[in-house]
Amino acid sequence: MTNSKLTLLTVLFVGLFAACGNNNSDDPVEANFTVTIENVGTAYSYIKSGSFSVPVGASAPGPIGPGGAYEFEFTAPIGSRLSLATMFVQSNDWFYAPGQDGLALYNQDGSQVTGNVTSSFNLYDAGTEEDEEPGTGANQAPRQGAANTGPADDDNTVRTVDTTNLPADEDVIQVTLTSTGPTGFRVRIENVSTTSTLSTSSGAVAVPLAPGAWVVHPESETAVLFETGRPDFGEGLEGVAEDGTFGELETSLDDETGITVPLSPGVFAVYNGANPLFTAGQADPGNGLEGVAEDGTVAELATALESTANVLESGSFAMPVGASANGPLLPGNSYTFSFTGQEGYSLNFATMFVQSNDLFYALGADGIDLFENGAPISGNVTSSVSLWDAGTELNEEPGIGANQVTRQGGSNIGPADSNTSVRLVNDGYTYPAVSDVIRVTISLNQ
Repeated sequence: MTNSKLTLLTVLFVGLFAACGNNNSDDPVEANFTVTIENVGTAYSYIKSGSFSVPVGASAPGPIGPGGAYEFEFTAPIGSRLSLATMFVQSNDWFYAPGQDGLALYNQDGSQVTGNVTSSFNLYDAGTEEDEEPGTGANQAPRQGAANTGPADDDNTVRTVDTTNLPADEDVIQVTLTSTGPTGFRVRIENVSTTSTLSTSSGAVAVPLAPGAWVVHPESETAVLFETGRPDFGEGLEGVAEDGTFGELETSLDDETGITVPLSPGVFAVYNGANPLFTAGQADPGNGLEGVAEDGTVAELATALESTANVLESGSFAMPVGASANGPLLPGNSYTFSFTGQEGYSLNFATMFVQSNDLFYALGADGIDLFENGAPISGNVTSSVSLWDAGTELNEEPGIGANQVTRQGGSNIGPADSNTSVRLVNDGYTYPAVSDVIRVTISLNQ
């Protein structure tokens, strides 16, 4: 055999050996994955909002005269405040409201504010219409031919009304707070004027109050409805103050009202067989899932997964993309993590729905398969995500409960849940759609 033929056979043999070695059927099929968890929720300014328009005992909206009252109810978390506005009807653009920062709903010790809170209210001029003598002006709501018809005010700023020649606030309006539960309130706005409360050049008259709007907001949100010394915000207060029409203001508030839902640092696992994070229908396994679901703490569960037999790879995600420190995931931000997965393995994770007692998002009861028909998966997998209840702490209204992590005095302090099984959330409260809070995307790395 010639040297050239021998060399050719050697090359072919080596190549064939290498090819056979690279395609050994015992080698697992692998791929490198990156998971992106985005918070696609909305950051809201206000917690609750609404209107009051139907007098107590009436069946239709309308103003309240002497002895009449409006009532409305809401729930609110510790640290929140109430703002509202109702028209002093015998005027061009005056309204009653608590100060521009609103009325505190809780005392410093965490107890609810209850009782007569009228002393917190003042009479304000919206600065949107020229003032006439109260109770007599042709451009005032009881006498004008149409809404919003008076001349503009030379001073367009919101300011308190000089009440020297007017009845005291408490001779016209009385506002009372009543507790309806640990976080519940009832507001009663009563017209305590009489037919002779307001003295005018034409005689004494009563002072009707008109329908209005209200909003519950964090104490950090100030000047929600107005700011003294500045013009009206143009969001509907003018309608309340001039004509007792609340629709525009109610809509403006509603657009900014809701529960902002951060996501917490979390833990992931790549595994085959049973889900190592939890088993649906059974109690929390005591592996650290409770810490994630109640307080967004990941260390215990991450450590437990490292020594779990069927786990190929695991870890935690805690630093938002672009951040310099670990922390919760606010709307508009994302976490990412990467791993190597094999055919036959599944992925799952847990991240806390922070405005809750013990709720978390996960990729279903069994996770999702990383390969389909021999090919690694990629794309948006949010449809596989569900909101779960860890069964370790009694649920309270989302975003309101005093034992939820953003408001509680310490970790792991809420009352126990009577139903201890890990389950899909079904507690009677209203939650946003999963896809309105979280988006999960899987991409392949070369």
